[in-house]
Amino acid sequence: MKTLRQILADKSGPLMSVSPDDPVFYALQVMSDANVGALLVLDGEQLVGIFSERDYARKVILFGKASKDTPVRAIMTDKVLYVTPDRTVDECMAIMTDKHIRHLPVLDDEGKVLGIVSIGDVVKETICEQQFIIQQMAKYITG
Repeated sequence: MKTLRQILADKSGPLMSVSPDDPVFYALQVMSDANVGALLVLDGEQLVGIFSERDYARKVILFGKASKDTPVRAIMTDKVLYVTPDRTVDECMAIMTDKHIRHLPVLDDEGKVLGIVSIGDVVKETICEQQFIIQQMAKYITG
């Protein structure tokens, strides 16, 4: 089973993030342009939160707030669950399932942000692993 370090190495593109003081509208534009469902919220290089489509739907739309006037810090999730790069895909799937989350930031032992994995990344890798096992079993049987 792959580790998150390996998953992050396979991902392309820059790490998408916003500042806690950016307007929610700007964060939505960044998410749309990058075709992602969540952004890390960084104050400099320090992870201070995560902003997701779910945050927007539950904390802006439902409360009648204006996305152009609301800073990300007002609605972001600030208690961020994260993992280290040595965790496996299976471990992340278990965490995501147990905590009902779709995105996990990956931080090194010093707290430096290395990237983010989504439930899509985890499911994709799980499917690849299962396909590999099935192929190996078929070769063994027909051997």
